[in-house]
Amino acid sequence: MISSPIFEKLDDSSTPEQIRDVVSQHSFPLVEGSNVTFVFLGDAEHVSLRHWIYGLPASLPLTRLGTTDLWYRAMELPAGSRVEYKFGVTRHGHEEWIFDPLNPQVAHDPFGGNSVARGSDYVTPEWSKKIPGVGQGRFDHFSIKSDAFGDQRSFRVYVPASFRKYRRYRLLVVHDGDDYVRYSRLNHVLDNLIARYEISPMIVALTNPHNRLVEYANDPRHARHLVEELIPELEKHYPLITQGSGRCIMGASFGGVASLSTTWRYPGVFDAMLVQSGSFAFTDIGQHSRSPAFDPVVEFMNKFRKDPGQPVKKAFVSCGVYESLIYENRSLVPFLRKHGIKTRFEEAYDGHNWENWRDRLRTGLSWLFRGPLWETYM
Repeated sequence: MISSPIFEKLDDSSTPEQIRDVVSQHSFPLVEGSNVTFVFLGDAEHVSLRHWIYGLPASLPLTRLGTTDLWYRAMELPAGSRVEYKFGVTRHGHEEWIFDPLNPQVAHDPFGGNSVARGSDYVTPEWSKKIPGVGQGRFDHFSIKSDAFGDQRSFRVYVPASFRKYRRYRLLVVHDGDDYVRYSRLNHVLDNLIARYEISPMIVALTNPHNRLVEYANDPRHARHLVEELIPELEKHYPLITQGSGRCIMGASFGGVASLSTTWRYPGVFDAMLVQSGSFAFTDIGQHSRSPAFDPVVEFMNKFRKDPGQPVKKAFVSCGVYESLIYENRSLVPFLRKHGIKTRFEEAYDGHNWENWRDRLRTGLSWLFRGPLWETYM
């Protein structure tokens, strides 16, 4: 029998009508305090919960209620948690991964998306949504010839609604910029935080790679492109702060590696970096256990940890507790502090995904780009 109180009237003799009547009265996954119950309703040979919580088996079987078509799985989920998942449904010996049919909450990503389970106390930040009446920044489009890569590179630039040519602005360079806009609502986040005076108005360069895993893994061409080609091009078109740098670089996952490696290769060009769930694989002894794509990352991180220098003055680092990368990101924080980099760290009960990174943007951006609100009240 399912432990949740809503199923007290159900047993293995319940009719399909009785089951559907009970299910229709509730939202799923069903969250009750620190417990969450996943429910699948349908004919199947086997149903499993396919999730991205590091440390648990990747596939957790659901239990069938007798011979009915109701399947369930209860588990503990700490307050504030956010978990992305799919159901693995087996019919006629073939398993198909599907969204949860009973759950309308879906998070999108470059691979399609996942259903979302939200623990108690989790709320989608209001500042991440498009808010009527808030001035919207514009996007300028550019294309430049890259000698570093030997090809043409296109990028967009976010210009705040309050932009004035006679002012000077700090610069934020964002790896996977279009994905940050598409899946993390970066433009709405910037619009809202600027309007609320939580961050200073800024120019934001949204860059995108041609070969992400190669270019972001400490590729010298990438660092050269950003520093020697992109920034000078931006300085031609916008009134940017140049004294004291006034620049920040940002990225998630492999984009975090690219942010760190660029600042390491060109120390002092950027004041700060914002790194989310960086793919910072490294080895003290032996071999790493990740895919071959991490080989150049490991080589770079091992060099960086031996001779970090001082690539930036400030760093904001965030990571999800449910990620396999939590160890590496946690260990990076005291290392940066030890070498004179003022560092702030934030972790959350979430995984390696764009909405986790979205939810950390307010803390990171307002700490690195402190606006008048914080200057007045903090």
